[in-house]
Parts: sequence; C-alpha cells; structure tokens
Amino acid sequence: MTQITAAMVKELREQTGAGMMDVKRALTEADGNMQEATKILRKKGLAAASKKASRVAAEGAVVAHATGDVGVLAEINCETDFVARTDQFRQFAVDVTKLIARSKANSVDEINKEQWNGETVSQKTQNLIATLGENVTLRRFARYEAAKNGSIGTYIHAGGKIGVMVELMANNKGDRSTDVARDVAMHIAAAEPRFLSREDVTQKDLDTEREIAREQAVKSGKPENIVEKMVTGKMEKFYGETCLLEQAYIRNDKQNVGDYLKSAGKEAGCAYTVTRFVRYKLGEGIEKRGDDFASEVMSYMK
Repeated sequence: MTQITAAMVKELREQTGAGMMDVKRALTEADGNMQEATKILRKKGLAAASKKASRVAAEGAVVAHATGDVGVLAEINCETDFVARTDQFRQFAVDVTKLIARSKANSVDEINKEQWNGETVSQKTQNLIATLGENVTLRRFARYEAAKNGSIGTYIHAGGKIGVMVELMANNKGDRSTDVARDVAMHIAAAEPRFLSREDVTQKDLDTEREIAREQAVKSGKPENIVEKMVTGKMEKFYGETCLLEQAYIRNDKQNVGDYLKSAGKEAGCAYTVTRFVRYKLGEGIEKRGDDFASEVMSYMK
C-alpha cells in the first residue's frame, strides 16, 4: 500500500481544485496513482474537467519571431518578474529567438551548442546569468517552415505570458493568409484547444472521456438507450471544447473555427486549412519556489 503524503495531497488539490479529504480518499483508492486519482475525482464530479495538471510559476517570457516562411515560438525563463522586465533579458529573448529562426537545430541541447558572435548560445546564456544574477534558461521552442502556399501566424498575449504559432495553408495563397493565421492564433491563445480536430484526439483520451461520461450517465438512473445518448452528447461536447476546428470562434460564437476558415477563404477566393499549431503558457508545468522573494530581499537589507 503506497503511503499518501501531504505533498501528494497538496499537488492533487492544486491540479483538480477538489477538497482535501476528497483528494486524500481518491489517492488512497488509487493507491497513490495521481492520474487514476484524478479520474476518480472527475467521476464523482469533484474535479473540473478543464483543470490543468500542471503548476505554473516560472517567470520570463514567451517570444515569437516570424519572417518569410519561417516562424519560431520560444519560452525563455528567469527567476523573477523583475529580471523578466529588464532590457537585457528582453533583448536576449528576442535575439535567441531570431537565432533559432536561422538555425536548423531541433532541440534546446542542439541550439545551445551553436555559435553566436564567437561564443556558443550556452556561453552567452552563462554571461547573461552572471550579469543579471539570476538563472536564465531557454526552456523550449518550436520552429515551423511553411510549405508552398503556407503562412505562419503568431500572437503574444499579456506581454509574453502566452504565445501561439499557427501554420495555415491556402490552395491559392492570397494577401489575407497571414491575417487569418493570426486571427486563429489569437483564438488559440484564448480558447486553449488541445487538438486540431477530432481525428487527432488520442485513443487514451477518448477512452478516458467515454469511461467518465458513461459512469456519470449510469448514475442518473436512466435506461441504457438513454445512457448511450447521454454519452454521445457528452463526447460531442468534449470535441467542441478541446478540438480547435470545432470550438466556437472567439469573435463570433455563432460559428466555429472551421466555419470561420471557410468564410474567410470564400472572401479571399481560396480554401484555408490549419495544419498545425503550438501554444506556450509561461512557466507551464514548472513548480515555483515556495519562499517570498520580497521577504528574501528584505532579509538581505537587514
């Protein structure tokens, strides 16, 4: 029997928003398995389905750079918001993102080894750390090279808290392609889709959602044929909430994103297709240190 620790209870409470005793009982029932405990809570209606299983805390900025057919979205982290707002940090974030656009690197490790004005990116980062007095890291990046008739759209929200990059294809590329791609990127920033279309939903996600939907429907006491209709309805709602092309468009909730692309394409005399997208939220999945930075500064002054 796995020991249920206070840290495990705290983590699951943050992920699900459920009460402490409910979380503890779910962890005990799941023998300490976080994923299974989350599923138990959701079945009981004690956890919000949209709650993210991540602890967001790190500072820094999400930065985008698009030029021609190449686009980059990168997350660069530091320890405090104070440093994140300095000119040195901001300029570093912009410059390293432009470097990635020129590079063929496919990972952070690869880009850190590349040359940058006589030094490697890793050495440049170490120099910045020495200057700022805080740890600075290039955490992740995505680099898109658009195919023929493709456009890259980017959007940065709240000064670098959320960033999105979208690749949009058109069978007859027109002047509006970049604008449409940016419109879709803005929607993604706000609506946070998990998948492009229902065809991209993983089997694991489908199985989990169906299991939860069926158990909740069975508890209603309805006959089996009604239960099946309820499960089908819940799955359609799931697709509408998590699949980009089926989400209600933020600028006109009477149409979904797929409908918006069709109407925009009709106006431009072409057909638009979103082929891929990436969305970064600053500090997503990084646990912030528990101390109070302001108190720490005061302690140094005493």
